[in-house]
Amino acid sequence: MEETLTEQVVNVGVAEYYVTHNPHVLASYGLGSCVGVALYDERKKIGGLAHIMLPDSKAISRPGKPGRYADTAIRAMVEEMEKLGSRRRDIKAKIAGGACMFTIPGATNPKNVPGPAIGMQIGERNVEATKRALRELNIPLVAEDTGGNYGRTMRFNVSDGRVVISSIRHGTREL
Repeated sequence: MEETLTEQVVNVGVAEYYVTHNPHVLASYGLGSCVGVALYDERKKIGGLAHIMLPDSKAISRPGKPGRYADTAIRAMVEEMEKLGSRRRDIKAKIAGGACMFTIPGATNPKNVPGPAIGMQIGERNVEATKRALRELNIPLVAEDTGGNYGRTMRFNVSDGRVVISSIRHGTREL
């Protein structure tokens, strides 16, 4: 995805989200077990990107930043998009990430499957929690590139809704 001179690239770091109605490219680098969530309102050209680190804020006694969790980040982005003029029924989602990046030798799998623990399935749990939060808010998931055992970079062009996923091992693809 090439940026024009009018587009600014905004880096959305781990546990952060960013919502805008300007022609920015929002980028999250190094999505491993984390999930990138792009929300887009095609009618109003309003979009947001979250770099979600953990599935559920309710599991933590002092949750902190809303961008850290699937349940709070998506809700916060939708609220900001509505403040900018979006209607919830016009918002669609694309997600990427949720990989299994490491195993713990000798540990048992929490799902009672024989073999090494697969990083406590945090990537898989992040994807499940993200999809659940989208369903609860009636936001359709229109594309995804999730799972596997490799990291990704997600670039979301707010001016046209394109999401490009790139990885060292698997090249580049548009969602």
